[in-house]
Amino acid sequence: MMQKHGYKVLSVGLIAYALVWGLLMQDIPYLPILHQTIRNLYYHVPMWFSMTVMMFVSVYYAIMYLRTQGIMNDIKAVAAAEVGLLLGILGLLTGSLWGRYTWGTWWSGDIKLNMSLVAVFIYFAYFILRDSIEEVNKKAKISAAYNIFAGASLVPLLFIIPRLTNSLHPGADDNPAFSAYNDSLNANMRPVFYSSVIGFILFAIWLFELRYKIIHLRVRLEEKTERKRGSTIEKCNIE
Repeated sequence: MMQKHGYKVLSVGLIAYALVWGLLMQDIPYLPILHQTIRNLYYHVPMWFSMTVMMFVSVYYAIMYLRTQGIMNDIKAVAAAEVGLLLGILGLLTGSLWGRYTWGTWWSGDIKLNMSLVAVFIYFAYFILRDSIEEVNKKAKISAAYNIFAGASLVPLLFIIPRLTNSLHPGADDNPAFSAYNDSLNANMRPVFYSSVIGFILFAIWLFELRYKIIHLRVRLEEKTERKRGSTIEKCNIE
């Protein structure tokens, strides 16, 4: 039992540690612009890391579906994309809140913000596409192909294009990242930050498993309902 659920306990413990100690820690870098808002680093960035992991998990299962035509792979791709999209939305919200207190506006038009929003919209389109197709196998094939495109688009949108232009984010231009400052202070932040990253990724995997089970159960119930309906219609025709 502990082996099966150990990572869940670990994820809750690490996130709790990041939440509590991240807010209570006194010895943090006092950086221009960021000040106390640097604590959002423990939550905002791990959410984006977790989102990226889930989106690539979704791409993996989309590829597996196209190779095997196994409907379980399609369900896993959908579940991972749903969790990833949730984390992406939370990442945008925490980023917007961070920007409000550092840049003075909820949305600055910064290139990283804009590209992140485009990435989220691409995955919204993924679910709209799925809902627009009725036939199960056709839906799975088309959405799997689109999923691969969506996952590939994350690389330029989140990791390449923002590096080619000026950005207000820490680490760009005159807005320094915390790693550029006193190492003794940064050493206090790293354990909390890395714990939060691991905790959020494990928590995302937990959510993914839960969502997969829910979708799987719903699909089985729908199939059972269809079989009952078909046998009822056949019985009526015979009579």
